[in-house]
Amino acid sequence: MTTDDEPEPEHEAAELVRPYVITNGRDLLDDSDFSLISLVTAHTEPPRTKPLDPEKLLLLELCSGGFLSIAEIAGHTRLPVGVVKILASDLAQEGHLYSRAPIPSAQLVDREILEEVLNGLQARLG
Repeated sequence: MTTDDEPEPEHEAAELVRPYVITNGRDLLDDSDFSLISLVTAHTEPPRTKPLDPEKLLLLELCSGGFLSIAEIAGHTRLPVGVVKILASDLAQEGHLYSRAPIPSAQLVDREILEEVLNGLQARLG
């Protein structure tokens, strides 16, 4: 018998095993194409394949509205990021997901070049 302060052992064990079960015991390869900010979306016409696991269906449903990052998907599904990367990798290999690299941040322009352009425009236009 447990008290209110002690967690139930069955519930605690279920949370430890769940990611292992969801990924079928697989681990993410080091050369994975997915980072936390990788963007994925569902294909408009997914291929006909075998039935998908509930977690993969949830991931596809989330991604059907547009591009989401791996971090956002992990937050919405409350799954560990590593599990989401494995599921997204599986779905991308099966042709259900389309991924693209995140938009790179803009690089700062050299101030001297901007001043030269400004001076040239002022000289030309008066």
